[in-house]
Amino acid sequence: MAELDGPRLAPRSGAAKHLVVFLHGYGADGNDLIEIGRAWAGLMPDAAFVSPHAPHACGQAPVGREWFPLTFRDPNERWTGVQMAAPTLNEFLDAELARYHLPPSALALVGFSQGTMMALHVGLRRAVAPAAIVGYSGMLVWPENVDPESFAAEIVSRPPVLLVHGDQDDLIPVQALFHAAQGLAALDVPTEWHISAGIGHGIDPEGLRQGGEFLARRLAGQRPLHGG
Repeated sequence: MAELDGPRLAPRSGAAKHLVVFLHGYGADGNDLIEIGRAWAGLMPDAAFVSPHAPHACGQAPVGREWFPLTFRDPNERWTGVQMAAPTLNEFLDAELARYHLPPSALALVGFSQGTMMALHVGLRRAVAPAAIVGYSGMLVWPENVDPESFAAEIVSRPPVLLVHGDQDDLIPVQALFHAAQGLAALDVPTEWHISAGIGHGIDPEGLRQGGEFLARRLAGQRPLHGG
């Protein structure tokens, strides 16, 4: 199993009480999102931030990484992909929590695009629910032709979720936000959402503010004890 690594930011307070993990999109790497940690450090001074590089070189870009390949020829390739990538990501999350001597409840996940697919897939299946999930410009991955009850049986955690999407996104249309919100509601996952007007496949300042404030509120409500 591949071992993940990537840039980290120490908590501004000097003592980590929370861990925020950024999951980048297809064709990017961990450096793409770690700067968000600097923008949010004032809101979450007790949070350590880490942004791992996805495990595989991107198959359709000269640089960058991918959590799983995309060919758009197989309607189930996203579902297959998140399942294959999940064990590696979970192993990394557990190791990072141990690095800071934090319990699983101190975790928060922030994804962009393919990283949002990973954040939702893994976060809803962790034995202990993360404090929160923020998903930018992504989707909730469902398998084709599956019994909804079978899919729901996989969901063991229901952390609060915020979905943010640009209404001009031509890579993952904004309709994916509504489908995800409906799917999460059907699974009894508390979900909020924000649509960024005039924004394509990216994060604007308002979306960044919404995500940071949502996360800060949820982390402040956790106040986890150190696990070590």
